[in-house]
Amino acid sequence: MPYEIYLKKNEEKRIVDGHSWVYANEVQKIEGKDKNGSLATVYDFSGRYIGKGFINHASKILVRIFIRDNSEADKQLFLDRIKAADDYRQKLGFTDCYRVVFAEADDLPALIIDKYHDIYCVQFLSLGMDRIKDIIKECIIELFSPRGIYERSDASVREKEGLPLINNYLYGEFDTRVTVIENGLKMICDLKNGQKTGYFLDQKENRLALRRYVKNAEVLDCFCNSGGFSLNAAAGGAKKVTALDISQTALNDVEENAKINGYSEIIKTVQGDVFKVLREYKKDGLSFDVIVLDPPAFTKSVSEVNDALRGYKDINILGMKLVKKGGFLITSSCSHYVTLPLFMKMLEEAAAQSGKKVRCVEIKSQSSDHPSLIAADETMYLKFFVLHIT
Repeated sequence: MPYEIYLKKNEEKRIVDGHSWVYANEVQKIEGKDKNGSLATVYDFSGRYIGKGFINHASKILVRIFIRDNSEADKQLFLDRIKAADDYRQKLGFTDCYRVVFAEADDLPALIIDKYHDIYCVQFLSLGMDRIKDIIKECIIELFSPRGIYERSDASVREKEGLPLINNYLYGEFDTRVTVIENGLKMICDLKNGQKTGYFLDQKENRLALRRYVKNAEVLDCFCNSGGFSLNAAAGGAKKVTALDISQTALNDVEENAKINGYSEIIKTVQGDVFKVLREYKKDGLSFDVIVLDPPAFTKSVSEVNDALRGYKDINILGMKLVKKGGFLITSSCSHYVTLPLFMKMLEEAAAQSGKKVRCVEIKSQSSDHPSLIAADETMYLKFFVLHIT
């Protein structure tokens, strides 16, 4: 008999409003018996039907709801959901590289599908999605006829689901270094070794937005990874770009990407810890017209938020001090635990402590191929600010 989940009294509102996660501590009782990872039906305390989703007894998120009507969780449902998700992206003009499916925001919780030219990269981040991996693979092949599919199910959240980390081919054999076109630039994305599924696709529109601020500027791109912001700075008319990262592998990618786009004379790389290098630049009296701060998430849990905010404040104070008067600080955070109000408060404090007068020019979020679900604030995670140092 399939699982039937009954919530505690008054625990249904968030879920009825559209959030897909049912936490174990919200559940009054569980009836039925089936395989872990199978489809479970969720009811409120009075027995009113709420929806269906995959269950995992090993996770704090007991059920991830993705069906709200009487639909069956068959291959056709997943075909329809993936096609609808891709149709939305194509309607917005995305073509060569973009996020096809963004988990909860596309009614497919714990599933990520990214397109890199003719290769698709996938993540299965829950037990239920992992169990239907072959169905999802079949859907991608049927819908898109890809040259190959690569699996990057190596995010730490899988361990909370009781799943192993996987980084391997799912369909076909191909070079995992794939060249894509983003904002008119060639980018080599390493699906096997790169960040996330190979590249930070969520910043593509923000990288393009950088161009208006960099004409004839000296730009410092901190935490540059494979050079997305550096390349867009060069394309926007920057006269000199310094790409700074602790990873020499990332910097090798920057140099290769600069070369294939004809920007090797403009973009130069520096290897080192960003915090230490910025302090050295300050000590040496260096300054820049534009500084980009795009650090990795400083926290992946609520308990580390205060430490993360100290890190963000430190790096932003340094950035503000190193920007020339009249220049711009481009700063972001990709941790959803550091909320927009917290990030704004941190910037206010950083501005006060830097001794600079700072104006906010733009506030942006993740690219529109990563839409956020209003009912689930976890899906609105990226904060991106353009600050004018006057």
